[in-house]
Amino acid sequence: MGEVVGAGLIAHVPTIVLPEEIRRELNDGEDFTLVAGLQQLRREVFDVVDYDTVVVLDSHWATTVEWVVTAQGRRSGLFTSEELPRGMSQRPYDFEGDPDLAHLIASKAPENSTWINAIDDDCLPIFYATTNVWEFLGRGLPDKKWISIGVCQTADGEDALRLGRALGAAIAESDRKVLLIASGAMSHTFWSLRQLRDHEAAGAEHIFTPEAAAADAERIEWFKQGDHARVLATMPEFYRFKPEARFQHYLMMIGALGEADCTAPGRQYGEYENSIGTGQVHLWFDRPEAGFPAPHTTPTDPDYVRQISAPGADVPAAG
Repeated sequence: MGEVVGAGLIAHVPTIVLPEEIRRELNDGEDFTLVAGLQQLRREVFDVVDYDTVVVLDSHWATTVEWVVTAQGRRSGLFTSEELPRGMSQRPYDFEGDPDLAHLIASKAPENSTWINAIDDDCLPIFYATTNVWEFLGRGLPDKKWISIGVCQTADGEDALRLGRALGAAIAESDRKVLLIASGAMSHTFWSLRQLRDHEAAGAEHIFTPEAAAADAERIEWFKQGDHARVLATMPEFYRFKPEARFQHYLMMIGALGEADCTAPGRQYGEYENSIGTGQVHLWFDRPEAGFPAPHTTPTDPDYVRQISAPGADVPAAG
């Protein structure tokens, strides 16, 4: 029987893969702590925990008519970002996939009243929400498998939870020990082009609004307390601050971990930092001694569905 042995809400911003001298130029001579945070997370978790597969819930990969999970046996190549080719150009990636788990996840779609397809096309694009975190957390660990699941631009919060339930059920049925990475930001509004170069430093004073920074800070404290129930209950309020990809990366992750029943507290790696207006943080949730709660089944309480499915920001949103 498989299990999730850890999960994290992880920032993937382009800044982390820039040369250190450029990072310091952007941040008033100091390095971004998101970089040191990932390096510490690698040492304390990815280098020591017993796991087989990493599943990246990729907030940059937006599908339309279904959820999609990568099912290639291996993914390798050179990545150049269409969004920021000057900062991410021909960056090599090479990792083994997990086709068996991918197809098992897809098989759980009907019982969760959703649509999931496993795709093994080697020409399927890859996105830096996957490659940037792999560079820090996966490079040099050739025995670890990595797969990605995209967000869906026609999905609401309940749909994202259903994907998470399918993911959790598939992992439980497998023989895999899995780490989940919800790769994406919190509040997510960019400064305009003529203003953004005045707001490239890491300080929270550069977040797009003080209200957005405060909403992020509030939720970070709830995460540290393991109060995922409150995060879910206040999603309509958080949508006011346009969390990246409607926060689908987090909702998919928590859907696999038992939703409001999950009380795993988060450990923060690095500081909460700005990226041209958006809120970025690394938070890691260790597997509780008793394991994560079993995923819920669909359908769920109608009031809960209405609450979590409130209108949110558009998907996708880069950064």
